[in-house]
Amino acid sequence: MKRATGLVVALILLWPLLSLSQFRPSALFDAGNLDVMGNFLRGFLPPDVSAEFLGYVVKATLETLAIATAGITLAFVVAAPLALAMTRSLSISRIGPGPGRKRRKVLRIGVRAWVLVLRGVPELVWALVFVRALGLGPAAGVLALAITYGGMLAKVYAEILESTDKHAVDALLCSGSGRLPALLYGLLPNASQELVSYTVYRWECAIRASVVMGFVGAGGLGQLMDQAMKLLNGGETATILLVFLLLVLLADAVSARLRRLLA
Repeated sequence: MKRATGLVVALILLWPLLSLSQFRPSALFDAGNLDVMGNFLRGFLPPDVSAEFLGYVVKATLETLAIATAGITLAFVVAAPLALAMTRSLSISRIGPGPGRKRRKVLRIGVRAWVLVLRGVPELVWALVFVRALGLGPAAGVLALAITYGGMLAKVYAEILESTDKHAVDALLCSGSGRLPALLYGLLPNASQELVSYTVYRWECAIRASVVMGFVGAGGLGQLMDQAMKLLNGGETATILLVFLLLVLLADAVSARLRRLLA
């Protein structure tokens, strides 16, 4: 009865939300809409495999990988000190009165607010801003990823460190250790696998995000796809989509391999 009641309550709550979002799947099966979708999909065949266009695709693919990798690297540089400042487990005041307890609490609240600002603005918005400032190209995508993903990584890093066993950290802090040695020798040995796993997952997400940001001029496969779609060239678009699918599969395979090595 509890599960049935929960299901009914969920449906009652979801129904007005579905109505507000104008969610009507039956429209997909309307005869007119099916014809329009069929004509659109037929325009993607056959994919363009000319040598000249494949050269552009290879260059754009390498650019996409470069944007994602450079962006996640800069995001880590942003996130690491913010996560260190946010982690209450590393606060000496947590294990005793200690001097400056209120000041450290205010600092953590301020850092959390700043992290909220960084991750609260989507990377696509930052990409639009940096494209205006720096012009078209991958630099805008790298900076957009660094800001938004820096906030995301900092938040999750801090949560992982907070949930890690604190006995070793408490022993180090009680013996007079500073925050950085307590992090290196108390928390990281237990949390490193989860931290690396999440970072690799974010790199996968950065590859997808870099393609989306290309539609606003941030370079990579997205910008090439945007040009092909504006010219109504379905064959080129199909080739780019296939390459992007292979790129995502490659990133997933690399991620899985790294996770197995860390297990």
